[in-house]
Amino acid sequence: MITCKLSSLMGDRKILKLSDVVHATGINRNTLTNMYYDRAVRIELPVADKLCKYFNCTMNELFEYIEDKD
Repeated sequence: MITCKLSSLMGDRKILKLSDVVHATGINRNTLTNMYYDRAVRIELPVADKLCKYFNCTMNELFEYIEDKD
């Protein structure tokens, strides 16, 4: 399973409002809300690219792969 760590990145950088990320990146608020609450099913690469640039991070810092325990 892949999880999004947007909320952790925002917390680490003391960004309190999702609207700050919306205004800085131009990414749709609904997209960011779904990512923040880890409900996103699909994420476009340009969105991930903008977030990595904004947070100055890598894809590995934005997303985490957790192996399913089947």
